[in-house]
Amino acid sequence: MEYSEVIRKRYACKGFDGRKVPRKALEAVLEAGRLAPTAKNLQEQRIYVLESEDALEAFDRATPCRYGAATVIVVAYDNKNVFVYPGDKRDSGTEDAVIVATHMMLAAENEGVDSCWINFFDPEVMARELGLPENEEVVMALDLGTAAKGVGPLENHSLRKPLSETVTYM
Repeated sequence: MEYSEVIRKRYACKGFDGRKVPRKALEAVLEAGRLAPTAKNLQEQRIYVLESEDALEAFDRATPCRYGAATVIVVAYDNKNVFVYPGDKRDSGTEDAVIVATHMMLAAENEGVDSCWINFFDPEVMARELGLPENEEVVMALDLGTAAKGVGPLENHSLRKPLSETVTYM
């Protein structure tokens, strides 16, 4: 699929038919995340693919936002392996995880897999429910699958502010 079509077509799917993502498509999504840039190439992302009943139940205890997806990717990062920016107020962990997740979300669309970016959860609760190591911080999750019949973009999906409201040339 042409990149411009991928970014225009992708939407937050709020209802899945319950089928797992085919392995070949899932591997393409995961590979896109692996290839994403990270600060100093630290690759601090930690990706968890939830497909077992136990893992999905743990996810459901942390958020109501699975929407029937049978495959969920949780994106975390190793907070002991981050680049600290000048001023010591920020590090690369969250932003690198978001870059990785965005690559995977767009790759999913390219593979014909619907997705929904999930950040409606307490990261500490999610980490605890999934039994993640203490040094890993959960940033987001990505529900993956096939949209249920009749599910499509929300009405406001294609509404975008003009560039003049969001961009300043200096």
